[in-house]
Amino acid sequence: MDALVLIGSFCILCAIGVPIAFSLGLSSLIGAFWVDLPAEAIMLKISDGTDDFSLLAIPFFVLAGAIMAEGGMAVRLINLAKVLVGWIRGGLAVVNIFASTLFGTISGSSVADTASIGSIMIPQMVKQGYPRVFSVNLTICGSVQAVLIPPSHNAVIYSIAAGGTVSIAHLFLAGILPGILFGLCLVGLVLWTAQKRHMPKAEILSLRESLKVAADSFWGLGTVFIILGGILSGIFTATESAAIACVYAFIVTMFIYRDYKWSQLPRLVHRTVKTVAMVMLLIGVSAAFGYMMAIMQVPAKATALFLELTNNKYVMLMMINVLLLLLGTFMDMAPMLLICTPILLPVMKTFGVDPVHFGLVFIVAATIGNFTPPVGAAMYAVCSILKAPVGAYTRESLPFLLAVTLVTLLLVFVPDVVLLVPDAIFGKD
Repeated sequence: MDALVLIGSFCILCAIGVPIAFSLGLSSLIGAFWVDLPAEAIMLKISDGTDDFSLLAIPFFVLAGAIMAEGGMAVRLINLAKVLVGWIRGGLAVVNIFASTLFGTISGSSVADTASIGSIMIPQMVKQGYPRVFSVNLTICGSVQAVLIPPSHNAVIYSIAAGGTVSIAHLFLAGILPGILFGLCLVGLVLWTAQKRHMPKAEILSLRESLKVAADSFWGLGTVFIILGGILSGIFTATESAAIACVYAFIVTMFIYRDYKWSQLPRLVHRTVKTVAMVMLLIGVSAAFGYMMAIMQVPAKATALFLELTNNKYVMLMMINVLLLLLGTFMDMAPMLLICTPILLPVMKTFGVDPVHFGLVFIVAATIGNFTPPVGAAMYAVCSILKAPVGAYTRESLPFLLAVTLVTLLLVFVPDVVLLVPDAIFGKD
């Protein structure tokens, strides 16, 4: 009954339109009153939830991504991708995927990746003769890599939701190979579609122009080496790398590329602060909600329920994967991670599933759900940004969803795909 009061009040508040952060906080208070717990305990847990050094990585990564996205980095990455793969049939579509992969290493956000790459690439693709809805679908599915290729602030949130027991560095490295596989799968789909639909080829740049483009993108790509190189070498932590990347992004954008005006900087910082404030509020109230779930023994009860359904870990992973996919169609990534991780991670540990493996599968399933018809929350936002009819997007999305689903199944059933890189660098636990 206790768990029903907590979770039921949260669902009712969400159903009547109360924002998720406030729903979490209010349902935590309702649960506390139900079990005769003082409200001060909830307030303390909200405070404790945001009092974590590793959380500093989130504002730094968000700010670095915003600076790079608006300061010319996206354009330079697209130009570099054109040099590498733009000359083949359907090359501009492949450029879109390649640019998403490169930009994902900087933005760490699927929506930021889609908005930045899409606003530049889709008009170019339409101008060259690509169907607009195809271009939008490709841009959206390509952005799945942005939540996998490090740095991913969703990996940071998952680590926090897991109580800091899962290494952020392990999660970052675990996303590299799956991110590449998603990209290759989409490239294969695009090349097949390009031949079938006789899509256009892009012009081939001269060697001199190609070298100029590569040199122009060099400074921006340095962000990748700072983040991954610093973490792998042990020079600094993920949080410290985020701060250094932020400073580096500012220097490159304002003093080397100089495409961004100083007068625009306050607005960029203001937007970043709003984004970070929303995330931190979610983290704080989710900590209180998780505290109430622990008091009411929700994780233990969930584990017992799942154990009654099956004792096969792969069947369990598939069941939870479908659950996360469905939840992702109407819930944003951050609250999903913060609410579901404390419940589902103990279940997965009971079945012997590696927490890093589960974290990557969780993030992928939630991301795909966000962009899945008919009610994907991010789908509506992105279609609005990119001016694409939702109905037309839905009809064209099936091949792309099939492609990303196949890679997701590979991640579920072959854990080594996820764990290969972190195990090779840090060794097996």
